[in-house]
Amino acid sequence: QLQLVESGGGWVQPGGSLRLSCAASGFTLDYYAIGWFRQAPGKEREGVSCIDHRGGSTKYAESGKGRFTISRDNAKKTVYLQMNSLKPEDTAVYYCAAVWGMATMTSNLYDYWGQGTPVTVSS
Repeated sequence: QLQLVESGGGWVQPGGSLRLSCAASGFTLDYYAIGWFRQAPGKEREGVSCIDHRGGSTKYAESGKGRFTISRDNAKKTVYLQMNSLKPEDTAVYYCAAVWGMATMTSNLYDYWGQGTPVTVSS
């Protein structure tokens, strides 16, 4: 059974850092692009970052450029999202998703989703 499990969320003060992980099971991650998305209370889900199946191409939403870094370790079947200089507006539930093919920030193109990990940035 194909499964994605996010971890690493939690509470952090503004300016702090978190590293989210997205662990895959039940399939070979090597052929899938992975995207990170987030949804804040009362808001639409939005793309945060994505990475192609080899890790050679990445994209970032403007909100995270210079602060977030996406990476992957296919041997460990895990994709990471390093988030630095966190702001209260980064508070949301963060989801990872997998798609066979090109990396994209368009959420409805993704086939598989994790259950999400909450991130709260507040003082």
